[in-house]
Amino acid sequence: MRIKNTQTHFGVVAIGFHWIIAFLMIGILTIGLYMVDLPDDAQKTQLYGLHKEFGLLVLWLATLRLFWRLKNVSPELTSLPWYERLTARLVHWAFYVLMFAMPITGWLLSSAGGYAPSFFGLTLPVLIPPNVEERQLFGLIHQWLAYTLIAAIVLHIAAALKHHFIDKDNILRRIIL
Repeated sequence: MRIKNTQTHFGVVAIGFHWIIAFLMIGILTIGLYMVDLPDDAQKTQLYGLHKEFGLLVLWLATLRLFWRLKNVSPELTSLPWYERLTARLVHWAFYVLMFAMPITGWLLSSAGGYAPSFFGLTLPVLIPPNVEERQLFGLIHQWLAYTLIAAIVLHIAAALKHHFIDKDNILRRIIL
């Protein structure tokens, strides 16, 4: 198994980052959509805590993933039409923006609400002072970024399945061990 990427296939590190972050983001989105409508109780507080901790884990992993991405070659997409290559690049860079924007806006949302987020027992600093208007603003931004992330995930999965089952090419196989 290759550690680093090649011109034709992703290496085990890139594949690991891809799948770990993908499952984390889908889980965090699921918890986020579920918890907002719960009554204020211990379960909701626990879910908010998990949502924040795993969101910060995505931020940390996304930072490592970006460094790895910048130091490695990406497999070529030369077999695809130009519009599919462009769409693939735009969606991938949108994922990078969202992997950073979602946890950062969540951290700002917690801070504006007067809560210091915890990262698996480590209390992180409050980024901004408590402020009701900013809490509402960051809450709205965080919500719409989540909807954007869901749309990007659906588009990404649909494209991968199209390439695998309709085009019968190796695009999906490159990111599977």
